[in-house]
Amino acid sequence: MESTEYKIDELIQSKKAKKFNLWLGMIGMFMMFAALSSGFIVYTASGVDKGIKTILPTAFAYSTAVIVLSSLTLHLAYQAVKREQFGRQRLLLLVTIVLGIVFFAVQLHAWSILIGREIYFINNNASQSFIYVFTGLHLAHIIAGLIVLVRCYIGALRPIPLPKNQFRMNLATIFWHFLDLLWIYIYVFLLLNQ
Repeated sequence: MESTEYKIDELIQSKKAKKFNLWLGMIGMFMMFAALSSGFIVYTASGVDKGIKTILPTAFAYSTAVIVLSSLTLHLAYQAVKREQFGRQRLLLLVTIVLGIVFFAVQLHAWSILIGREIYFINNNASQSFIYVFTGLHLAHIIAGLIVLVRCYIGALRPIPLPKNQFRMNLATIFWHFLDLLWIYIYVFLLLNQ
């Protein structure tokens, strides 16, 4: 009896540690983007690139709509697993993964538009380079998010215990919503500073 209680306590502590690590990682990511935002503001306030404005490609607006939609589908997938609707969970997870890939592709398309306008990562206008830094770092986190979602999908295909499935989906949902909010912040920040 004691070993069972010990295992349950250990499992609860493990879940708390994983959730704490997730929040810690997200705080670190937020701080990194806050530091980049500060650097961008200080740089542009210096007036070095005064008069040179960059109009953001409309592809960024489309990718914003895609990532918001993907957050909705992931939320619905999480609700489905809570209701033990595993087929619906798998379908919505798959849709979310596809939307995440579409977001990634649209972001790359936005970069190609910038390149077509002769706005490169390395150029004389560092404020334009910041667009690539912000969006590139976010895309790196999107790759991590897609890996998490694929792992959830594979887990949903297997007969794993319901609490483990729900916990995994909970962590994935928190992380993906964070990435969604982070992108909205980046997009609005870049729009306001173009």
